[in-house]
Amino acid sequence: MAAQYRRILLKLGGESLAGSDGTGIDPQRAMEVAAKVKQLRDRDVEVAIVIGAGNLWRGVIGLEYGMDRATADQMGMIATVMNALALRDALEQQGMVTRVQTAIEMRQIAEPYIRLRAIRHLEKGYVVVMGGGTGNPYFTTDTAGALRAIEIHAEVLVKATKVDGVYDSDPMQNPNARRFEHLTYMQALNMQIKVMDATAITTCMDNDLPIQVVNLWDKDALVKLVMGEPIGTLIGH
Repeated sequence: MAAQYRRILLKLGGESLAGSDGTGIDPQRAMEVAAKVKQLRDRDVEVAIVIGAGNLWRGVIGLEYGMDRATADQMGMIATVMNALALRDALEQQGMVTRVQTAIEMRQIAEPYIRLRAIRHLEKGYVVVMGGGTGNPYFTTDTAGALRAIEIHAEVLVKATKVDGVYDSDPMQNPNARRFEHLTYMQALNMQIKVMDATAITTCMDNDLPIQVVNLWDKDALVKLVMGEPIGTLIGH
């Protein structure tokens, strides 16, 4: 059975690479994430990845001490490149040809982000890990994920997190919380959902890009998604 999606943009939080305390880079965790990506590549799904840096740096901490917002965000963008390099290494160890591209030029360690080059890599079957956010302060890596997904003509933006969808209340605190199978973009915006920021959702809405929220750590969740099985929460029209 062929996969429903040919090309996806996988948005990962930096915490996906973190150790048990939620900080730093755990090489074993990186290998676990890489194994999930390999399941997609084994089904000929083209995979681009945008990764955050919450495991290494949160700009809000700097702001609490009076740091300039642009500086705090630039530090975060650089931290995403560290995560991208760690993930590339894990992907390569599992046999996947991988390229890291960055929105902030760092030619000694990664390619600059060039849209057509990224598309060409994907067409060759390479995994492309995109670091550096959008390259601009004041924008989240969720927004970077939405922007890159649209630029490379991904068919869906997959927000892989630690919850299995969008709920009407915090499922960690309310055992009776109800999960939504589908939300419109406007419903998600009006609810002010925590799983993705409003700028990212609006960008997807304006460009008809569906968002699929899944639990990264659910067994075979990503495979089920690309094979068209109902899972998580779909945000769209």
